[in-house]
Amino acid sequence: MRRTADRIRHAISFELIALAIITPLGAWVFGTPLKDMGVVTVISATIATGWNYLYNLLFDHAMLRRRGDVRKTPLIRVLHAVLFEAGLLVVLIPFIAVFLGVGFWTAFVMDVAFAGFYLVYAFCFNWAYDVIFPIPSPNSGQQARKA
Repeated sequence: MRRTADRIRHAISFELIALAIITPLGAWVFGTPLKDMGVVTVISATIATGWNYLYNLLFDHAMLRRRGDVRKTPLIRVLHAVLFEAGLLVVLIPFIAVFLGVGFWTAFVMDVAFAGFYLVYAFCFNWAYDVIFPIPSPNSGQQARKA
C-alpha cells in the first residue's frame, strides 16, 4: 500500500500536470483566452476536488443506511461514477457559462470535453505513475523492519 507522502505526491502531481495540459489545450480548442481558460480549469479542478470529498462521504453514508455496507458492486461503481459526474455537471455548467459568457450548451460541451480528457488522462497518468513509482510489495515493509 502507498504511504501518505506518496499519495500526496500523486494527488499534487496529477492536478498540476493535468492543468498544464488542459489549460492551453482547452484555450486552443475552444478559442478562449488562455487566462480565462486558466481560471476555469483551476476553479473547476478545485470544485471537483471538494465535490469528490463531499460526494463520496454522502454516498458512503447513503450506502450504509440502505445496505448496511459501503463495499461497492460493479453496478454500484457505475452508478457512483455517473452520479458523481452528473453532480459535477450541475455545478460546473453554470459557472463555465457565466464566467466565459457562453451559452449553456457550449458550457455543457466544454465540460463533457474536460471530463473526457480527465478520463483518458487519469488512466495514462496512473499507469505511468505506477511504473515510475511502483507500489511497494506487501513484504517490503516487514523486511525493512527486520533489517
